[in-house]
Order: sequence, then structure tokens, then C-alpha cells
Amino acid sequence: MLNRCRKQISFAITFATISVGLCHAADAQSTVDAVRKRGVLVCGVSEGLEGFSEKSLFGGWSGFDTDFCRAVAVAVLGDANKTKFVPLSATKRFDALTSGEIDVLSRNTTWTMEREVELDIDFVGASYIDVQGIMVPRNSGIKHAAQLKNKTICILKGTTLEENLRSFLRKNRISANLLFVSSRRKLRQAYEGSSCDAYSSDVSALVSEQKGLSDPSSHIFLPEYVSKEPLGPVVRNSDPQWREIVQLVLFLLINAEEVEWTATQAKTANLTPKIDIPEGINKSLKLQSGWHRAVISQIGNYGEIFERNLGEGSTLGLSRGLNALWLEGGALMAPPIR
Repeated sequence: MLNRCRKQISFAITFATISVGLCHAADAQSTVDAVRKRGVLVCGVSEGLEGFSEKSLFGGWSGFDTDFCRAVAVAVLGDANKTKFVPLSATKRFDALTSGEIDVLSRNTTWTMEREVELDIDFVGASYIDVQGIMVPRNSGIKHAAQLKNKTICILKGTTLEENLRSFLRKNRISANLLFVSSRRKLRQAYEGSSCDAYSSDVSALVSEQKGLSDPSSHIFLPEYVSKEPLGPVVRNSDPQWREIVQLVLFLLINAEEVEWTATQAKTANLTPKIDIPEGINKSLKLQSGWHRAVISQIGNYGEIFERNLGEGSTLGLSRGLNALWLEGGALMAPPIR
């Protein structure tokens, strides 16, 4: 009996050891290898936010956040079209990332220390610097945040917007009610249906939402800002090499604008690239020589991406503001590639 128990225990330990070994073997495959084996980059985006990630009637995706994922796909797979977009709600986005459902999250997500430490994720940098604001109907008579006393403010569930707004209201001694809504579509309906008196979100998102209202000009933004909102792409923290790849793509886009390296120039074969990526970096990150030229030629630099999706020539018509290069008085800067 004793010998049989010992055999069972030995078998259980051996089985457990094998199981753990298999798990470690699965975890050992780097993200870049998994993406190449699959042949497509899986990118998490919003469920629909004009200028950032929006699905057309024909099924294609466009926007600032989707273009960033396409840039990563070019760096790793050589082709911007090898990108699959997964629309995610604010409450589902981090679970989708940490579970491995997506390779990168590019979804107007605020970079906070708490998220970085507690959610097993890494932000690769700030790709869009925003602020949280408040929109109200023009005919409400509300001109300043102090007038929101006893009013109801609509806010998206599962975001940093809630605590930001609560802190802002406490600091300014404003007693207001908060109405949490699960999606932007429902939130816009609640606001336009007068279920709430105001709508608080990132200003860029509010501009996008305003465009979707029946009469955009009948809504205004209050002059007060609730908080700073650095938005950026996110990856799992279990793969430092993948974080460095995605991070380097962001730095490339910003540096390319700084040296005025455009998509047209990158496509011209007889023009020398204005940025050189050391071969040591390419080797360490498993990237093919010349990947950076392919990224700029297919996607463009940061300024080109911003202008076609969000800039003054787009339907949103946003100015660069804080997202202008540091050379032009903005806050946009990336480490030099050298």
C-alpha cells in the first residue's frame, strides 16, 4: 500500500513538473515570434471614436490609434495590411491584453502609475497628450464648472475619468451627481437625451463625440480642465523585447517628424534615410535591416499621421497644441535614436 502511494505521489510530481515545463515553454515564445508565426498583428482599439479608431461601412479601420498599430505591423511583418483590429470596451481592454487576446493595445488609454504597477502592463510612451474636460449644452446657461452644483454629469464606466472628476469636484467644492455609462454610444445617447446635464471625457474624445451630435454647434466646452491625460500604446510587462520594439516604433515616428523625414522621401529609393537604426539594435530586437524606412514609407511620420486623422485638415480639426514637437513649443519629444 505504501509503495503504491509513493508511486502515485511520484507520478503526480512528475506530471506537475511536465505541466509546468510545458507552460514555461509556451511562455518562452516571444511576442515578436508569435506575431510572425501567426502572420498578423492583433491590435486592441476602441469600439469607435472618430479620428482615433473608427470602422467604416466597408469594414476597414482608420484613425490615429489604428495607424500606430499598422506602423508596428510594418516593423515586424513588413506590411501595414497584416493587422487585425479588435474593438474593446474600456472595461475589457486590459484583460484582453494580459490574457494574450491582443498583442498591443492602442486605444486612447491614459498612462498612470497605478495601472503600470498593478495591471502587469507597460506603457511604451505618450503618443497623444490630452486633458479631461467637460461639455454642456449651449442653452443650459452653464459657463463654468461651479455651475454644475446639483447637476448630473455623464461619464464612461471603467476609466480614470471617474476618480479625476471626483477629485476635481471635491477640490472645487462642487456637489454633483455622476451617471456611469458602459459605452460611448450609450453615453452620447444619454447626454443628448437629457439624462445628464454635462459630459466629461478627454477633450479629444469630446470633440469627436460633439461631431456625432444632431447639432454640434449647440454644445460648448467649459474653460476648466479636470486633469492631465497622457494617452499611449500598452503592452504586457512579461516581454521586455516586445515593449522595446513597440516603443522604438513610437520613437521613430516622432524623431522622423523632427528631422522632416516624410513618407514621400522614404519611398524615394535614391534618397538616403534621414534616420539610421544601428544594426546592434535591429539584431537585439529581431528586426530586419531597413524596417524603419518601410514604416515611414507606408505610414508616414508622427506629424503626417496626426494631420490626416486629427489635424486641422481632418474632420476633427484639432490643432497640435501640446502634441506639437518640442522644437515648436509643444511637449512632444522622443529619445534620440543613437
